[in-house]
Amino acid sequence: MWDEYFDTNSVSEIRVKTTVYFGAGAVAKIDGIIETLKARGINHVLCMTGGRSYKLTGAYDHLEAACKKHGVGITLYNKVTPNPTTTAIDEAAELGRKDGAKAVIGIGGGSPIDAGKSVAVLLAYPGRTAEDLYTFKFTPDHAVPIIAVNLTHGTGTEVDRFAVATIPHLNFKPAIAYDCIYPEYSIDDPALMTKLAPNQTRYVSIDAVNHVVEAATSIVANPLSIAFGIETIRLVAKYLPKAIENPEDIKARYALLYASMIAGAGFDNGLLHYTHALEHPLSGMKPELTHGLGLAILLPAVVLECYPARPKVFAELFAPIVPGLKGNPDEAETAAAGVEKWLASVGVPEKLSDVGFSESDIEPLCKLALETPSLGGLLGCAPVPSSPERIKRIYTNSFKSIA
Repeated sequence: MWDEYFDTNSVSEIRVKTTVYFGAGAVAKIDGIIETLKARGINHVLCMTGGRSYKLTGAYDHLEAACKKHGVGITLYNKVTPNPTTTAIDEAAELGRKDGAKAVIGIGGGSPIDAGKSVAVLLAYPGRTAEDLYTFKFTPDHAVPIIAVNLTHGTGTEVDRFAVATIPHLNFKPAIAYDCIYPEYSIDDPALMTKLAPNQTRYVSIDAVNHVVEAATSIVANPLSIAFGIETIRLVAKYLPKAIENPEDIKARYALLYASMIAGAGFDNGLLHYTHALEHPLSGMKPELTHGLGLAILLPAVVLECYPARPKVFAELFAPIVPGLKGNPDEAETAAAGVEKWLASVGVPEKLSDVGFSESDIEPLCKLALETPSLGGLLGCAPVPSSPERIKRIYTNSFKSIA
């Protein structure tokens, strides 16, 4: 267990910030949240969402009813896409300013909530743009209040200080991390997630797995990020097949949502490294690529590189999906092949060539990984040095099977 190998002289910064209403039926808590906002003088909110799930799940109906009851106006921006862009964030922020929005409510998965966090900053800094924010032209220390109504069990953004957006004309997909973008309140209601499609179910759960693999093995990992990692992978290994088999299984959705939430808190503490840093160029170049699928494709090659530096942590994390690991540095290939086999067993066998990349893309991807703002910070958290050669090797190895 982690207590047998963790360095007691390592001083950790441990974060747990957002108030989360968790469980089936939690969406009803939006009424009390809106009442609290109104008591603070907030009489108009901007709702950030996209697609159709905000309506199909009934989440927006709850928000509308609560706002009507408490006399709070709503401006709806429902054009957030997967891998949200700075262009859309600017458009939503302008809409919110025009209507006098004093808080932002994100309904959806990581894209609407991250976009909502970004807009909340811009509403507090009227002269700034989303590109300013994501190219670090300024450092925000405040934002309007953020509320997250989560509709997927993967991103963990409802409990963390991170957001991601794509700058289309640069193919950059940077991440920001500021204390002012922690949601004040979040709703995690598994009953809102029973209609997730099988592939969405797979990809978001794999996102949570990647969060904890990185957070538990980074150079700033702490006991909390490791403990959350162990529990996250145990839950995903047990309940992801159940949710794929029966999407309406509320117990499975509850377990996967809890895994996602603690994974979000895990990487809020232990941060991220290779898999996320190298996936952002993938979906920066191809915005249609689902983030969780990109992570799944890269994970075996990342494990191959990083396992020797943190073998005991990896062995403990992977016990439910790659049994028999002893925590020895020479097990890297066995561990990577085992992860690859597990991914295939839950229906995600793809490699980079399967999603439209060719080996001629490796050099541009490496360039984006090294030049995109913020990704250097992630690469610097990796347990092994992030040399250009290693980055190229991870992308190269993601075109073929490890086994």
